[in-house]
Amino acid sequence: MPPKTVFDRSAILEAALAIAQETGISSITTRNVAKRLGSSVAPIYLNFETVDHLIDAVVERVMESSLDLLAKQKGSSTFEKIGLASLAFARKYPVIFRELTLEPNKYMASYDAVETQILSSMAEDETMKEWSIQERRRLLFKMRAFQIGLSVLTSTDQKPTWLSDDEMEEILLETGQEIISVAMKKKEREGK
Repeated sequence: MPPKTVFDRSAILEAALAIAQETGISSITTRNVAKRLGSSVAPIYLNFETVDHLIDAVVERVMESSLDLLAKQKGSSTFEKIGLASLAFARKYPVIFRELTLEPNKYMASYDAVETQILSSMAEDETMKEWSIQERRRLLFKMRAFQIGLSVLTSTDQKPTWLSDDEMEEILLETGQEIISVAMKKKEREGK
């Protein structure tokens, strides 16, 4: 009789992550993970108190990967880095991106929580220091709507075939600069 295979926390987490990448976080069940590992559900419950704890660990791993992608982005502004990281995340985890972005879920911070954090960082930018919270909020919404739209096109493989990933990133940056430029000109006109 061959020795029993031992599945540690890391192997279980990797199996659950693979399931999430293929069919979504909502597809993670103890039975699906056990099947992927070729084991019973016992090793899962030995390493994770509940399936929800396993799912939380997968989401934490995905969020760490998201932060790594953000840290690797080269850009002159927070907007650029966030936009480029969003495209990179949508390419790397298309199924998870769609699930986290397009469906209500408990794993993503609310729009308001994310907005508050970014608005605070925008207030520190020299060019937006004198802007009202409403002006910064409108600019942020325009930027996020466009960035999420491009990321959705990427994650659903709906971008035009003639458009490379690099060109998609160029369009993101160009449009972001155009949105900011128009907002600044509008602010200048109103200040006169």
